[in-house]
Amino acid sequence: MAIVLGAGAALVLLMWWRDTTPASLQGAGAWLTAAGRVTGLVGTYLIVIGVLLMARVTWLDRLIGMDRLAVWHRRNAQYSLSLLVAHAVLIIWGYAVTAHTNVMSQTTSVVLSYPDMLAATVGLGILVAIGVVSSRAIRRRVSYQAWYFIHLYAYLALALSFAHQFSTGVDFATHPLNRAAWIALYAVVAGLVLAYRVVKPIRDGLRHELRVWTVVPEGPGTVSVYLTGRRLRELRAESGQFFMWRFLTRHSWWQAHPYSLSAAPNGQWLRVTVKGLGDHSEDVQDLRPGTRVLAEGPYGSFTWRRRRLRKVLLIAGGVGITPLRALFESLPGRHRDITLLYRATRPEDILFRQEIDAIAQARHARVGYLVGSRREHPEYFTARHLLTLVPDIHAHDIYVCGPPSMLDAVNHALTQLGIPRRQIHREHFEL
Repeated sequence: MAIVLGAGAALVLLMWWRDTTPASLQGAGAWLTAAGRVTGLVGTYLIVIGVLLMARVTWLDRLIGMDRLAVWHRRNAQYSLSLLVAHAVLIIWGYAVTAHTNVMSQTTSVVLSYPDMLAATVGLGILVAIGVVSSRAIRRRVSYQAWYFIHLYAYLALALSFAHQFSTGVDFATHPLNRAAWIALYAVVAGLVLAYRVVKPIRDGLRHELRVWTVVPEGPGTVSVYLTGRRLRELRAESGQFFMWRFLTRHSWWQAHPYSLSAAPNGQWLRVTVKGLGDHSEDVQDLRPGTRVLAEGPYGSFTWRRRRLRKVLLIAGGVGITPLRALFESLPGRHRDITLLYRATRPEDILFRQEIDAIAQARHARVGYLVGSRREHPEYFTARHLLTLVPDIHAHDIYVCGPPSMLDAVNHALTQLGIPRRQIHREHFEL
């Protein structure tokens, strides 16, 4: 996949190179303008690719995994936004140097006088605002709903900036082939977004007719939602995967949230388990039987397909137990091949304890409950303690799901133990 994206970036650079000659690079203004063209082309290419990464394309998810695509999307967004800001600065600076004027007056001239530049400027402003909201310091203080809807404005930003590329872009104004390729890139990505984020969820909703069957309390502020419908096996859902769930109630029909399956799919019903951490997750606890549900998915590669070794260690923290509970039930394994370590602050925070113990007994699997606050038990996820709990840990594939602080601690311990990265499979439960 990286090779394909790199080849696309190389073709974009070729567009610029075809129109660049030594004679066109005379003077500081020309060099600045040329740099502005390069950053604009590559930055726009990367921003469109970023949309593709989050288009929820089924075959991309199966090939790479939604969690990894999300990481690529975040990193790509940082590069593309930096390049687009650099593009605006370099172009205006280059024009100002060439025209022997100051940057402020040149900015006013470009934004207000050049074709479609005012719309493009608004589009860039929207992208910058999205980037600011996505920074760690702010993201933690913004609800998922707000963050999600702010991100939808990226489509508007792309639409606003589209026209100026052809009205003022040298690389497209006189090159019909470049223009056609650029339009095709936008059209393909837009088509995939429409197909997988709009058409497919509606089609699946009509086909499977998912409804809430019952809502069962599991622990403090936590419930399991059982869902039934038609032809559930055709969803091809697997343990460890998640759906984007949209419960069609008066207050939450417009919101779609990611929740992992907390039990292995059986063709009769699906189950998700939700802890009340925000407006939507708290509303889930009040769902009534018969409520219609739309489900986008299944997504994620946090499944048995990542497994390479006979033995498997599952490490869960808090509500991160949900996908691991499903895997614990369904992963193939012989006597004591499967081990589950479950971290919880208090005994009452342990979810599915009876289910987990019953599965462990039936499958001859091992379970360890690590209970207590981090202050009381800072040693739980140290390399020494993990080695004590699982002496043959090097012979295991390791699946980890929980809060970011736990993921970081486990990853640090496994690195100290020299566990190869190919044996470590991580999932952020709030993703």
